[in-house]
Amino acid sequence: MMEFTPSLFGCIISNGNESFEMIRRSRECVVNLPTFDMIDQVIGIGNSSGNDVQKFEKFELTAVKGKSVKAPLIKECYANFECRLINSHLVNKYNFFIFQVMKAHVAIAPKYPRTVHYRGDGIFMVSGKEVSYRRRFKPENL
Repeated sequence: MMEFTPSLFGCIISNGNESFEMIRRSRECVVNLPTFDMIDQVIGIGNSSGNDVQKFEKFELTAVKGKSVKAPLIKECYANFECRLINSHLVNKYNFFIFQVMKAHVAIAPKYPRTVHYRGDGIFMVSGKEVSYRRRFKPENL
């Protein structure tokens, strides 16, 4: 895995989601970026509750200890972002969390993974065709 440290991002988490209170209390989380070959596991996880199911066991996932947060990374995911909540002023009114990425872990292969991103209402976006414009860049900007 290649490692680097990015900065801030914000996201909305439904207050009906178990993760909402866990993140609010612990002030940290891991954002795991799965690939399309994990779509059945992703849907299964979304359709189950951690109160009823041991998700790592049921969906055959491997928990990995983080370096900056206590929440586990998922080994099978292409990327994992260890995050700390740095601003919670908008949580109560808008369910909007602002995180700082403390540590990022990204697999070195495949070079262009087909990652999957949930957009809501049962709809996913899958990364697709890559297009190279490398020849149009100045070498120092690559």
